[in-house]
Amino acid sequence: MENPFGNIDWGRVGDWFSEQGVWLLVTLVVAILAYVALRRIMPRVVKSILARTKLALTGEEQQRLSRTVSRVVIWIGTAVIVAALVFALLPRFGVDLSPAGRAIGGWLGSNGVRIAIIVALAVAAHQIVKRFIHRVVERGVIRGKRRPREELRKRAETMSSFLSQVVAAVVWVMAAFMILSELGVNIGPLLAGAGIVGIAIGFGAQSLVRDVLSGLFIIIENQYGKGDVVRIADIAGLVEEVNIRRTILRDLDGIVHVVPNGEIRVASNFTREYSRVNLNISVGYGEDLDHAIQVINRVGREMAEEEYWGEAVLKPPEVLRVDNLGDSGIDIKILGDTKPIRQWEVMGELRKRLKKAFDEEGIEIPWPHTKVYFGDALKQEVVERGPPRYRPKEEVVEEARPRKVSRKKR
Repeated sequence: MENPFGNIDWGRVGDWFSEQGVWLLVTLVVAILAYVALRRIMPRVVKSILARTKLALTGEEQQRLSRTVSRVVIWIGTAVIVAALVFALLPRFGVDLSPAGRAIGGWLGSNGVRIAIIVALAVAAHQIVKRFIHRVVERGVIRGKRRPREELRKRAETMSSFLSQVVAAVVWVMAAFMILSELGVNIGPLLAGAGIVGIAIGFGAQSLVRDVLSGLFIIIENQYGKGDVVRIADIAGLVEEVNIRRTILRDLDGIVHVVPNGEIRVASNFTREYSRVNLNISVGYGEDLDHAIQVINRVGREMAEEEYWGEAVLKPPEVLRVDNLGDSGIDIKILGDTKPIRQWEVMGELRKRLKKAFDEEGIEIPWPHTKVYFGDALKQEVVERGPPRYRPKEEVVEEARPRKVSRKKR
């Protein structure tokens, strides 16, 4: 059987390993250990340094900044380790790195320093503008608003995130063109090509751009938010989510509607700051209107004075005016103010109480009547149709009992 290793001079192999191999092995082990230590230790070091600097950041912002700085430091450290490994190993294999080293050193001393400054300035500008936008937007959205703080904070985060992304795109595009210029790339054709691509994308994504711009104005102007009841694009429902691109509604049947913000022309908000009870109730033509109005106002005041309903009612429901002389009765308009989204609950309770109060006071709630005339103008029989009158059981039984008919003998 042949020797699979051929005629290997193991003596020379041993000499090479003792001279070069040990150095190669040690260098690789040191590089691997340095990389592992960099990955494990650097995040803790960065976190500790940021904690000692006592920046005016929230816990989430500080964690995000710590992750970003750690990632950048690890990238730079990895590049340094790889460069050191290459410069340490290649000369052992007879590669002369002196010309390359001088060229790299010269480039780093001129263009490299400028590129590093550009990147550092871009990172600093991005972080500073991001923090500035977040604080300004949060302060402007939350201050002086009566809506739930969590909802306002979510709206502020949406706005600041969108503006931060726009600023980041502008900053890094400018930094990229400046770096390409330092690398000797002619950026004139790139700028022209980018302009053409931007125009093409603008024509192809008009609906998306319209949705984003409309959503931005909806959020900035605080037209509506999560938890409001609105009517948009001929759809009414509860707002479950509103973001830059779309609004999600759930109607009374539980159906979820996704409405692109660009399709919204008119937005009707039923629960902005306060809601209103707008109710019409009819009384018969034969009733005393002043008495009916007094009863309605009394029921509204009593309802507003109760503990549960008083928490929901901002202004007690009361009569505004006699609204209409209808076919069957006189319509009375009732108005009152409630807390947002409580108006339907208050109107339901108010209807129930008014029905009970009218029954107690003997005030008739009318129903449609039909009058039919028979015969000549001198004699008319009027038949009024309405809901059947309640009759006791004894009366009905007595009427249905057969009667005896007396017969006279001839």
